[in-house]
Amino acid sequence: MPEPQHSAPGAVTSPGLAATGGSATVPGASSLRRELLVRLRRDGPSSPDHLAAALGASRTGVLQQLRALEAANLVRRETVRHGVGRPRHVYDVTEHAQDLFPNAYDGLATGLLAAIRAVGGEALVDDVFEARRRATTERVRERLAEQLPADASVEDRARELAVIQDEQGYLAEAVLGSDGTVRIVEHNCAIHHVATDVKAACRAELELFRAVLGPDVERETHIAAGDRCCTYRVGGPSD
Repeated sequence: MPEPQHSAPGAVTSPGLAATGGSATVPGASSLRRELLVRLRRDGPSSPDHLAAALGASRTGVLQQLRALEAANLVRRETVRHGVGRPRHVYDVTEHAQDLFPNAYDGLATGLLAAIRAVGGEALVDDVFEARRRATTERVRERLAEQLPADASVEDRARELAVIQDEQGYLAEAVLGSDGTVRIVEHNCAIHHVATDVKAACRAELELFRAVLGPDVERETHIAAGDRCCTYRVGGPSD
């Protein structure tokens, strides 16, 4: 569960690794290398040309860093065939890159949860996450009240909630669909090891979103279930 941090009014939070103080701890890692990892985590399999255009870097420089990341087993290269002509190569992050993205005290949390389960069983674990959710909900509501007017739209509240989640390492963003539907997309799970072991963790996040944005919030995709990202639909299309 996130611990919302209070930021100065009007402050702009950079997404991704920089927003959480995290970094790709690859020996000699360059800024471009870190940006490539975040971009691949956000966008999925991408060609060197796409990455160079997205990051405003040279194709040669991008290829050099991709090869270094591939040698470190942090990205993998795939051959994609499309129609006639030469096949093209696309790159994507590997499972080994997960630990380079922000993680919220996984080791400590996992140990504590094991101890809680040993003392009181799964019911006590559920109670702990529910208490945590209630406390976090209050802090998030206070943050929204500070940053937004009382009559703020659902879209504005979703965007602020996405900023809060991004600050916690979830690589989160709010997306407005062409039909007016608002979604919060989390490209990273900051408590990945906990979430895959304790269902109450993800259930608590969904209930937090519903408490803040309304009961119609639904989870559409789920990292812990094997999806690339967690996607939450916030109600139906806007009127």
